[in-house]
Amino acid sequence: MADLLTMAALSVLLVSFGVGIVVGLTGMGGGALMTPALIFLGVPPTAAVANDLVAASVNKSVGAAVHWRRGSPNLKLAGLLVAGSVPFALAGGFIVRAMGDDERQQEFLLTAIGCALLFTAATYALRMYLQLRHVTAGNEVIEADPQVKLIPTLLVGAVGGLLVGITSVGSGSLIMVALLLIYPTLSAVKLVGTDLLQAVPLVFAAAVGHVVAQGIDWAVLIPLILGGTPGTFLGARMANWVSQSVIRRGIVIVLTLTGLKMLGVPPEWVGIIGAGMLLLGPLAWGFIRQTRGLPAFDNNAAAWRLPNRE
Repeated sequence: MADLLTMAALSVLLVSFGVGIVVGLTGMGGGALMTPALIFLGVPPTAAVANDLVAASVNKSVGAAVHWRRGSPNLKLAGLLVAGSVPFALAGGFIVRAMGDDERQQEFLLTAIGCALLFTAATYALRMYLQLRHVTAGNEVIEADPQVKLIPTLLVGAVGGLLVGITSVGSGSLIMVALLLIYPTLSAVKLVGTDLLQAVPLVFAAAVGHVVAQGIDWAVLIPLILGGTPGTFLGARMANWVSQSVIRRGIVIVLTLTGLKMLGVPPEWVGIIGAGMLLLGPLAWGFIRQTRGLPAFDNNAAAWRLPNRE
């Protein structure tokens, strides 16, 4: 009990609350933000991944249950994604342990998480563009149950399972973008519901693998859950009041710079790249908006959202 009253535990609680707000605001997976945050707080990478996966399995189960009651998941797609992802996710913790002694495991995870963050930043930027394209597409055919593509869906599950199983990063952005690309006519409600449903066994399998291979730290896990759950709820309630387009572009920058930092890029270069993204990013996004027939700069938070298609 005393371990839960330390400054370290309080720091985890506050950071997880903040990350939860961002997750609630944007709908993104929290692993890409929470795992690096735990590492920067001094939690070893192996412990950060294991505890974040356990906490995520709890939080994602709640979201999936809501969508299940609404009947929004596409069960065929979710089942194929799970079939592809779970074996690789379960193996993640053992792959990390196979890297050798504790020092090598930590070094391997830092590199893997850094690469995963850069990959997630790229897919997250692509997701923003795909959503913008959906908004401006006009008369497109929307399907609740498009024809299932067996091999591509299984491959997406396998790649996502391996990435999440090793790093805890990518369960939201990567698979969501892949579904948007493979099933562009899938309705928005089905898309979100399917992604959340398949993420539950994926993250749970990854959590089991890491817990068996590495164990868990209750002094990290409990404040992680206690802070993240109300933060996510609050963020979801604030979603209609905040310009999420700005937040999402900011997340791309944060993920990129964090990934570079974990890969050992010198701080001065991280700063230069960050400054470049801050200055040139809005101009590039404005140009993309203009190519889709929208104003270059618009504070309307709905400008990037998927339409409410049933």
